[in-house]
Formats: sequence, structure tokens, C-alpha cells
Amino acid sequence: MLHGTGGTEHDLLGLADALDPQATVLSPRGRVTEIGMNRWFRRLAEGVFDLDDVELRSDELADFVTAARAHYELGGLNLVAVGFSNGANVALATALRHPSTVPHVIAFSGMHPLPGRVADTDLNATSVLLLNGESDPMAPLASVDALAAELEARGAAVQQVRRTGGHGVTEADVYAAQGWLAR
Repeated sequence: MLHGTGGTEHDLLGLADALDPQATVLSPRGRVTEIGMNRWFRRLAEGVFDLDDVELRSDELADFVTAARAHYELGGLNLVAVGFSNGANVALATALRHPSTVPHVIAFSGMHPLPGRVADTDLNATSVLLLNGESDPMAPLASVDALAAELEARGAAVQQVRRTGGHGVTEADVYAAQGWLAR
């Protein structure tokens, strides 16, 4: 569970329970701060990511997941990275860069985290659910569509769910994610 800007490791625990009350949950805290708010990676301006830092932090998240699997003896349990906003973006970046470590992503209000910077990674075993608002100023649909196209071109199974409204997680989003997980 990967929180959004200004969040903590506790923010999405209710969402985790709503998605799958039986799931084992890992919920780290973003290691970057911006004006006192927790984030997963630096940005240069609103909507402008420090792409070098995105790569670094996605590598760190992949290392954390690998270490947590060993430490908590999670073995071959299926891993689904669930993120909101900045958390969705780092989940997507990690899946793009480390698909065997983060093979499945549910991205609430995420966007393309690494435009033009992703290696030609095989994503045939990757599945992604993108849940976005049609009028989200924080995650423009052009970026979401470019991400979906790139994921699909590399073999990922992508489902997009659009809703009216902007940035956030709605009850309809949660229902869509529950259905996606069930499949």
C-alpha cells in the first residue's frame, strides 16, 4: 500500500481491508519530504517529476519488497502494489523497471511516472489497473493514455477505468479494484 503526497504508511490500510480483508499488507512510508510532506520521489514542479529520482526510488522500493518478502517469509505470495497518486506513480515506475518484483499494480489517480525513460522491459507477466478521473488536474488523461499504450506495447495486461471527477479514490473505484482482483 503506497500512500499519496503528504500521507503516511497508515493512510491506505482501510483501503487494503476493503480490497481484500485476508491479504497480508506491507505499507511503507515514502522517504522523500517536500515542504514537510512525505513523498515517494522528488518533483521539480507540480506534475514535473525528477526522473532520475523516480528511477532511484523505484529501485529502492523493489529492494524493500524483496527484503520484506524474505524477512516476513512471504515466499511466493502474489504481490499487488496498490497506490494513490504519488504512491500509484512509484508503484507504476517499479513495475516498469522491476516487473518480476512488482508484477501487478492498482493505480488510483496515477500517471506516467517515467515518460521517455523506460527500458524495453518485457511486461508479459504484468497486469495493471488504472483508475482515473476524467477531470483530474494532477493526473492528466494524456499522460495516463500514454502510459497505458506503453504498458500494452510491452505486453502488459492493462485495464482502464474512468470516472467523472478529479483526483481521489471513490467507492466506484474500490468496487472496480475488487472486481479486478477477483479476476
